[in-house]
Amino acid sequence: MTDSDARTAQTSVALGAQIRERRRALGISQEDLSELANVSLRFLGSLERGKPTVRLSALLAVCEAIGLKVTLT
Repeated sequence: MTDSDARTAQTSVALGAQIRERRRALGISQEDLSELANVSLRFLGSLERGKPTVRLSALLAVCEAIGLKVTLT
């Protein structure tokens, strides 16, 4: 994903949807991504559904595993 492809997620639901969309576009199952990012399958499912409270380190691990960059403005 390049900077010109940047998208903004202003809610936890939007962020979860972007993570799910990226995972699916890469053809990766939730099970495989949870192993790649070293997070539980339960955590990943909650994240993709937009759970408003998650561990930042786990969120960053998932994003890194699928090539997403988190930028704060």
